Amino acid sequence: MRKLGLAALLPLIVVVGCGKKEAPQAQRPPVPVTVQTIAPRDVPVWREFVGQTQSSRQVQIVARVNGFLDKRLYTEGAPVKAGQVLFQQDPKPFQAQLDAARAALDEQLARLQVANDNLARVRPLAQRQALSQRELDDAIGQQKTAAAAVEVARANVDTAQLNLSYTTITTPVAGIASYARVQDGQYVNVADSQLTYVAQMDPIWIEFSLSENDILSIRKDREAGRVRPPANDQYVVEALLADGSVFPHKGRITFTDADFNQQTGTFLLRATLPNPQGLLRPGMFVTVRVSGSVRPNAIVVPQAAVLQGARGNFVVVVEPDNKAQLRWVTVGPWVGPDWFIDTGLKAGDVVVVDGMAKLSPGAEVQIVKRVEDAPLAAPAAAPAKPEPASAGKAAAPAAKK
Repeated sequence: MRKLGLAALLPLIVVVGCGKKEAPQAQRPPVPVTVQTIAPRDVPVWREFVGQTQSSRQVQIVARVNGFLDKRLYTEGAPVKAGQVLFQQDPKPFQAQLDAARAALDEQLARLQVANDNLARVRPLAQRQALSQRELDDAIGQQKTAAAAVEVARANVDTAQLNLSYTTITTPVAGIASYARVQDGQYVNVADSQLTYVAQMDPIWIEFSLSENDILSIRKDREAGRVRPPANDQYVVEALLADGSVFPHKGRITFTDADFNQQTGTFLLRATLPNPQGLLRPGMFVTVRVSGSVRPNAIVVPQAAVLQGARGNFVVVVEPDNKAQLRWVTVGPWVGPDWFIDTGLKAGDVVVVDGMAKLSPGAEVQIVKRVEDAPLAAPAAAPAKPEPASAGKAAAPAAKK
């Protein structure tokens, strides 16, 4: 009976088992994302690199005559004005030399007067043949000799006056005066006469370098039309200080060296910036930003939107059916927080800029926010990976990869 019961129930079990349906899979909800619609536009680009400040005019203050140094008349390390007295040497020996030279001049002037009077008496007598021609020639020679002696004596007076004036040592430029290398009361020798130096602060120079490869690369970008330089190559130069703040005054590139430095393989450029408050001092290292170029019809996306896979860089685009798809792209340089995209995107493409972590190819998305393109300007702080800059007719600034 037990066997018959199992045999009877077996078809029912089979029928019930066959009639059971699988539970339907739960549909995945759309992934919320933030997107940006691609719109090519002209984008300003710049380069950033390390430069060093230099005084636009550093003058060595030296003694021009031998003598004892009476007094230092300036505060070491303080600002000085053009023409300000810095040192005073003992003037008494030079005043005595000037007095002697003036006395010698007076003596020669007296002899010249005697020679002139003698010639004035001899000339009419010689004309009436009361005196011989030889006596007239002697009188003329004495007068010329006396006149020449006067000129020599006058030159000696001028030299003595100059030597006396050199005892008062002034600065020809305004700037910051360094420490005094000679103390009061020390004898100053012209052979070792450096007293101090004055560094002009306004304007200030910033020197920087770029490699030959940079110049060639930038030149190719200009020739291919990928970068448009400013009119007349008038690039704008800014300086970023050690704390990341931007120096308030802008300048221009005023010098490009004609030769490459064979030791470093770089090309020297110099920018001149106003520095009225003296905030920049010679020898400081600053980040120099050179701007003015434009990348025409550029496609830019935020750096967060660009991912890297086995085949290279890619972005996630939203198709018209709201499905996510991968798009392989070729990235160019970057500018601030954005990437230039050379190939792979076109106008009208919708790129996911936030929310990619939850996406997979073919996943349905829900656009919750659209990021509008904003005009790009130089950031307040340097980007993470600056590259050497270029300016002048030799090369044009462009953003760093």
